Formats: sequence, structure tokens, C-alpha cells
Amino acid sequence: MGDRDDLRKFIGDLAVVHGRVVLSSGQEADWYVDLRRVTLHHRAAPLVGRVMRDLTADWEFDAVGGLTLGADPVAFAMLHAASAADRPLDAFVVRKTGKAHGLQRRIEGPDVAGRRVLAVEDTSTTGGSVLTAVDALREAGAEVVGVAVIVDRGAGDTVRAAGLPYRAAYTLADLGLLA
Repeated sequence: MGDRDDLRKFIGDLAVVHGRVVLSSGQEADWYVDLRRVTLHHRAAPLVGRVMRDLTADWEFDAVGGLTLGADPVAFAMLHAASAADRPLDAFVVRKTGKAHGLQRRIEGPDVAGRRVLAVEDTSTTGGSVLTAVDALREAGAEVVGVAVIVDRGAGDTVRAAGLPYRAAYTLADLGLLA
């Protein structure tokens, strides 16, 4: 089995939780994909980095990140995968709101102004979180080259309608889940 198959198994074994839940979008579902159980797992996190780097290998960017908290471990896994492949890649964190003290930065990490960046998320239903991050990145002067998620739960059309290329490592069908 390769990285992609191994990661799909981790998602199925650790992240898919059955039972009634309310999503951050406000929608209700009979199951939830809790990808933090995978992105923060000692064996799965390196797979996340490699799979997401492979997914976006033909896009040119030098920094990766998104809205905290879902994007953080994805970006950090990609940073480490890039480092292991001897390719420089910075990561950043987009705060949900601006910081009221210190440097009062909304985007933490290396400066993104004038840089080509990739916005990531663990999973996305409506695209709201990742598009919030995209808006903040553009306000900071970054050029957003695209959006990539581990699992697409339906946000693709919305993100593409906002004029951004969109990729997902897995669809719900890939995971054997019904929308």
C-alpha cells in the first residue's frame, strides 16, 4: 500500500465518527469526519504531509496554511514533508480575528506579502473557513494559488466559484460515505 491508501485507512479507522452532529456550517449530519484524530496522530501526520504535497506538486507556492485550527496540522505536516524532501516551504497560521496585543498580526509566521501561498483545510463542507483565510491572505498581500483539503465534504463548487483552483485528496465517495 502507498501513502494515499495508508492515509485513507487511518481516516476510516480513526476519523469517521457515526452519530448525529452539527457541523461548523450549521448543517446536521449523521456522521462526522474528525480529521484532527488523523492530522495529530504520530504515524498519520507524516502521511498527511506527503499526500497533500503530492496532491499539489504541480502548483507553485512557497508557503502553506489556513484558518486555525483545522489548517494548522495540515500545513505543519506539509512543511515537514517538504523539509524531508529538501524543498523549502514555510507555514503560516491565519487567526479567526486580529490579535489585540503584541504585533497585532492576523497571520502568524513568516510574512506572506508578495508570496505565492496555498490555503489548506482538513475538511470543508461550505468553504467558509478556507475562504475566510483566503480573504485575510489577500488583504495581507499574498497571492493565493489555490485551495487544497484532505477531505472534500462539498465545498469544491463554492471555492471554484470564488475563482480559486480546488483539490481534495479524498471525496466522500473515496471514504465510502454518503453526502
